[in-house]
This record gives sequence, structure tokens and C-alpha cells, in this order.
Amino acid sequence: QSQLVESGGGVVQPGGSLTLSCSASAFTMDYWSVSWFRQAPGKAREGVACISPGMKTKNYADFVRGRFSVFRDNAKRTAHLHMTGLTLEDTGVYYCALVDGLCSLDPQEPIHWGRGTQVSVSS
Repeated sequence: QSQLVESGGGVVQPGGSLTLSCSASAFTMDYWSVSWFRQAPGKAREGVACISPGMKTKNYADFVRGRFSVFRDNAKRTAHLHMTGLTLEDTGVYYCALVDGLCSLDPQEPIHWGRGTQVSVSS
């Protein structure tokens, strides 16, 4: 059973917003960077955003920069991805993952993964 649980996905119209949440109740969050990835049907998993343990570093993929923002609450063991200006191309399953060390958008880096939450952008 996954120890990371994503929530907040759903169906939204183009231009809409969603906030995804990641609960990491089994982990000491001060240690892990949190990364968000997504995977569209027939496409490879790609990095979306990441945030370092102390929140000093936040990285975004070019295709979401300026539209998405990542934040976390270590005391509550949660992380969040706030998405605005959603487009059809943002449709996919969104995953949160824990990286041992530096913030990373590389799908090869995470050690722990959630099972994902579906985001569907449709008119």
C-alpha cells in the first residue's frame, strides 16, 4: 500500500484551476524533496514541479512555469500543487513523489511514489 496519497484531481474546463494535495503521513518531511509528475495517455511520465525540504528551492517545468505553484507544510506532512490556467494538454494522472536529496524533475530520482490522481481538462 502506497504511503503517499494524492487527492484533489477532477474534471475542469480550460482556463480553470485545481489544487492537488499529497499526504505523506508515514514520512519525516523535513528530509525529503517533493516532486510532482504527470503522465498523459500514451506519453512518458514527466516532471512538473518540485520543492526542497526547506522550501528554498522550487523548480518548474517550462510548460507550467507561471501557471502552477508548489508548496508544502512539513508539520502536516503534506505538499500541494496549485494549478491555474489549465489547458487540454494538462490532462493526465498526476503523481507526487519523494526524492532523497536535491529537488528533481527526473522521473528516475524518486524513491517513493503515490498512486496518482486524475486531472481531466475538458470543455
